[in-house]
Amino acid sequence: QFFVFCHGFLQLSQLLVSGYLKSSISTIERRYGLSSQTSGLLASFNEVGNTLLIVFVSYFGSRVHRPRFIGAGAILVSLAGFLMALPHFITGPYEYDHSVASTFSNTTDLCQPRNPRSWLNLSDAACTPHATRKNHEVLLVMFIAQTLQGIGGVPIQPFGISYIDDFASERNSPLYLGILFSVTIIGPGVAFMLGSAMLQFYVDIDKVNSDEVQLTHENPRWVGAWWLGFLVAASLVALSALPYFFFPREMPKEVGEVDLWALHTLLPLLLAGFPLVLLRNLRHPVYLLVVLAQVNISAMVAGLATFMAKFLERQFSLTASLANMIIGAVNIPGATVGIVVGGAILKRFQMSLRQCSAMCALGMSLCLLVAFPLLFLGCPTQKIAGVTYSDSSEFGPHQLECNLHCNCPKKAYNPICGSNSIEYISPCSAGCRAVIFQEHNNSVLSYTNCSCIFQDGLPGSATPGSCGTGCSHLFLPFVVLSCLAGILASTSHTPSFMLILRSVQPEDKSFAVGIQFMLLRVLAWMPGPVLYGSAIDTTCILWEKRCDRKAACRYYNNTLFRQRYLGLQFFFEVGAF
Repeated sequence: QFFVFCHGFLQLSQLLVSGYLKSSISTIERRYGLSSQTSGLLASFNEVGNTLLIVFVSYFGSRVHRPRFIGAGAILVSLAGFLMALPHFITGPYEYDHSVASTFSNTTDLCQPRNPRSWLNLSDAACTPHATRKNHEVLLVMFIAQTLQGIGGVPIQPFGISYIDDFASERNSPLYLGILFSVTIIGPGVAFMLGSAMLQFYVDIDKVNSDEVQLTHENPRWVGAWWLGFLVAASLVALSALPYFFFPREMPKEVGEVDLWALHTLLPLLLAGFPLVLLRNLRHPVYLLVVLAQVNISAMVAGLATFMAKFLERQFSLTASLANMIIGAVNIPGATVGIVVGGAILKRFQMSLRQCSAMCALGMSLCLLVAFPLLFLGCPTQKIAGVTYSDSSEFGPHQLECNLHCNCPKKAYNPICGSNSIEYISPCSAGCRAVIFQEHNNSVLSYTNCSCIFQDGLPGSATPGSCGTGCSHLFLPFVVLSCLAGILASTSHTPSFMLILRSVQPEDKSFAVGIQFMLLRVLAWMPGPVLYGSAIDTTCILWEKRCDRKAACRYYNNTLFRQRYLGLQFFFEVGAF
């Protein structure tokens, strides 16, 4: 029982490390200027190390000291977690444009007609070969960390499950495995909640005084302390690894002595007849079709988990923290409820295989009905001068006719919302010449005397931050429908597993499940986030430029973003159905 407790704790903290990355992905994109395709690849990269090794490790299962192997794997996962946070400590503080000369920089992003020279240092200073190399180092460290995390995670689940199954009594084994399974479902929810908490702190909380930070959470340039969660999660993993070095290689079996042939005694026999069994299972129509349906659902979930927070941030103008809160507190628990309900229905009505497949089809068809309206719940991108909205003469976002005399830098990004409800990329691009501060904390209250904003024929004013999409009224219906769709889709989880377990020959069971997970990894979990990220990138209408390369996206065409992101999801739901 102590082993089960330790294993539950370890699985939870391991899921914190992998789930936390997904909760802070939009923040890491902004901090290091990554496209969604790159961040999607990063998010799925831990599957690579995992997939390569899982067969070998299951094969050696019976011949090694399993608890020590689990402990060693956990130490590796913990190391990977600390590595993920390393980029924060090897790069300088986060830089953003200031409206007032301060300790950070002597430039300002107000309209300064008299002096075109003062702008040069803002746009070109960051473009040394050193800066570019730094960015490659950051990516390299993160990809290595993700690979290590995948490799370290390999022994944890198969060894833990077979160890419990070997030494627990036959009566208790299902209960223990059920406990572990429920932890696996709760884990990602906890990870998103952790993300929600950490992203409320400013990224350089350890490098600058809080009163020097001129950004609020709502500001589009706000970057939260993404690295803090990795330190927390990695420490928890390290802590949970310790007991494993003290468990014996074998335990006396719990009372109720029946020797279960567990996964690992079976695999050596199977590897001899590997190709035959593989072909036999893959030629089995029920097995193949159910696995393909699960591939579709998993591809949908992979894209959902990685970019849902980003989608909510952009579509409904939420802070990263709130978006994570919603996913961790609403969407993931919803899916959990669906899985439990599906299992309960199965058990209550003792379903046959045909009824199982009917239940899966019913769940998915209802899910499609509920998910379809989501494609229409959203608003277009707000009016952004020079990007989505233009007066008569245009030279691009930084050069409107009304701000030509300002010599605005190409890179300036400090969105403001004009009193005419049009968003400008920086105070300079709106032609603002003056700034008003709040007295008590030195943050910007408004920008005035703006030559591009007219109110009653006089130059207007603007407030810092984005205008937002004006979509808040649709947010509640969206969350309710998406949660409901999640519940309906996940009711098919348990029946589809039953279909697999009962359709293959008894001696092929563990092998069939192994192949199933392998296929899900290779066909869904790996390519899924990259596919979604690429689709999201195609909807970008203004890229941040860093040293002439595309960095993170500043603005998306929200309508296309919604149609392509949720459209892909809908496509996979139809595929599963």
